[in-house]
Amino acid sequence: MIFDFRVFIGESFDGKSQLVEDLLVNMDDLKIDMALACPFKPLSYDFDAANQELSKSLKNYEDRLLGAARIDPWQPDAPQSLVHAVEDLGMRALYINPWEENFRADIARLDSLMVVAGEKKIPVTIASGYPWLSEASQVSKLATRWPQVQIVMTNGGQINISGLGQAGAALALSQQANLSFDTAGIYRQDFIDEFVDEFCGERVFFASGAPYFYQRYEIKRVQMASIKDEYRQKVAGKNALALFGIVNT
Repeated sequence: MIFDFRVFIGESFDGKSQLVEDLLVNMDDLKIDMALACPFKPLSYDFDAANQELSKSLKNYEDRLLGAARIDPWQPDAPQSLVHAVEDLGMRALYINPWEENFRADIARLDSLMVVAGEKKIPVTIASGYPWLSEASQVSKLATRWPQVQIVMTNGGQINISGLGQAGAALALSQQANLSFDTAGIYRQDFIDEFVDEFCGERVFFASGAPYFYQRYEIKRVQMASIKDEYRQKVAGKNALALFGIVNT
């Protein structure tokens, strides 16, 4: 079972786009069974509308695609928007992007969203590794305040996978048991291999980040990793299925 933990659906303000139908064609070709779909940041900057549109797009593909609500914490009704997205739109996760929405990953303003995530028992994916805004140490502070919420850092918790960034990600993961990362965009294969081994296959999720990254290449990171097969199966899909309480039949 292969589960892609982060893809994007819709149209983005930066010109990127991806239709559900095109995503599913690629998934079928690569034998990817399921995926977690996030909204792009739309040109309107209206995340409520983007979440609504994503929910409609996924309606006929509930056996293949789960939805993640995208929320801007600066909006005064952000917690209510998340409740609506979970209860009425069927979203199964929260996706926040400090870089595109311009906030620090450790600010207290996020706490109201974390309250909802904890109550609804949904994981939180944070676009991570961006300088000054979402470095692993900042995400770690949020994870410290909310140990009951599962938090997943994108990009291995860093952007350039080197120096202090890599050390910071390693420290954050070792300190916070509720912190994990996805593999999209990590060019240092040894970083993936080492952490998969350290955590016995847990706390690492395969993700492609498509269409920003090439799905065919990203799945190769897991398929060709120098790790035990039992760990590979966890990273490829079992960890995600367990997180969402999905029984693999």
